[in-house]
Amino acid sequence: MAQLVTRVDEALMREVDELVAQGAASSRSDLVRMGLERIIDEHRRQRTGRQIAEAYRRSPETPAELEGLDVTTRSLINEEPW
Repeated sequence: MAQLVTRVDEALMREVDELVAQGAASSRSDLVRMGLERIIDEHRRQRTGRQIAEAYRRSPETPAELEGLDVTTRSLINEEPW
């Protein structure tokens, strides 16, 4: 596994140590790894969302497609026992 060396200020290190002591992660390295994974995942999701939105801007749904969705939605609601 590759290593990443970084410097943090004392206040941040105390926060990291506190989270590890509370069981949020098994070690400092584990906590940093978890944080990096979350940031990467968040950026990936945002990028995917932007790509989907751009695709809909380039090729919006047609009225027929929207009507089909409305029909399907009404059908699903009508099937509910309430």
